[in-house]
Amino acid sequence: MRTMNDSSAPAATPRDDAPAPIGFATTMLFAVACGALAGNLYYAQPLVALIAQSMGLSTTAESLIFTAAQFGYAIGLLFLVPLGDLFENRRLILAVMVMNVASLAGLALAPGLSTLFAMILVVGFTSTAAQVIVPLAASLAPAARRGAVVGNVMTGLFVGILLARPASSFIADHLGWRGVFALSAVLVTGLTIWGAFAIPRRVPQARHAYLRLIGSLAHLMATEPVLRRRTAYQTAMFSAFTVFWTASPIVLLRQGYTPSEIALFALAGVSGVFAAPVAGRMADRGFARPGTAVAIGLGLITFLIAWISQANFWALMVAGVLIDFGVQGNMVLSQRELYQLDEAIRSRLTAAYMTTFFLGGAVASALTSPVLTLFGWTGICLLGGLLPLTALAYFAVAERRG
Repeated sequence: MRTMNDSSAPAATPRDDAPAPIGFATTMLFAVACGALAGNLYYAQPLVALIAQSMGLSTTAESLIFTAAQFGYAIGLLFLVPLGDLFENRRLILAVMVMNVASLAGLALAPGLSTLFAMILVVGFTSTAAQVIVPLAASLAPAARRGAVVGNVMTGLFVGILLARPASSFIADHLGWRGVFALSAVLVTGLTIWGAFAIPRRVPQARHAYLRLIGSLAHLMATEPVLRRRTAYQTAMFSAFTVFWTASPIVLLRQGYTPSEIALFALAGVSGVFAAPVAGRMADRGFARPGTAVAIGLGLITFLIAWISQANFWALMVAGVLIDFGVQGNMVLSQRELYQLDEAIRSRLTAAYMTTFFLGGAVASALTSPVLTLFGWTGICLLGGLLPLTALAYFAVAERRG
């Protein structure tokens, strides 16, 4: 075995397939692309009533439109994202983005409900290209700048999520709901062309058996208590978030507000982007547990305000800020705790964590319209409030044991 002082050791030479270092322009491309792709999931959320009305879908089933996008995303997280550990990343990202453009165009032109749901499912599935871009950015960044680069890319992703709702409401008021997805197709097309010239190549060095990699996710959930706890907290919070942001635009439309006015309401949630750095500092200073309790508590307060105000426009704006702060803050705290575990299983931890809470959000969105139709706004507030309340109860027991 060679030692560090062995003069016969060959000098290190760069590999031919080593990725090029990441610069400002590439970081900006990654941030914008992640935001645009993640935004595809949320364009439909404030538009479900408009889409359902134009396509002849009943009010009890209208929230299934958003549910389909979430199911597609969960399937992509489980089966598509792990391909980043198997195939050259640049080619994979570009191929998935091309499919994303095609599905967005198909959604904008959908003639009937079957095509509509099929295209929404594929849009959600292919939007997981964002979750291939983030680890690629981490791999390209030098160790000294890795945190800053990943933080910038994740900020772009969060901004895309938070701007998607107000942007889609405003555009739909002028171009219709089909115009929203047509413009998104144009945006992702431009980013794909830019990426064809700007994304560096990266060939994964490790070799994994794909099916064994997927199959190990259930084993991790069974053997990693931190993963179970953090997944449960975020599943409850993301489900509550989904209930609130799916039901609120429907109720406001029924009260006579225009899509542009609902865009103003949804814009309040953009302030949730500031939760990420605050939560990150709390975690770094050893306050992950109290920070988690505060984040989950914000979810409960959200639905108390929503219920007491009986869906008052301005009260819902305040509630929207709180639920976005809670869900984004808990997301950062949970990821930080997961990343403290074994680095060798980090990607699989992320896949198991995100797949589970997106499936939970999909179930919650599917329940939203039936609950709203059968039990009204009080039923929505009860459903949404029980989720963080249950998470707080589990937190009190599980963290004491942990």
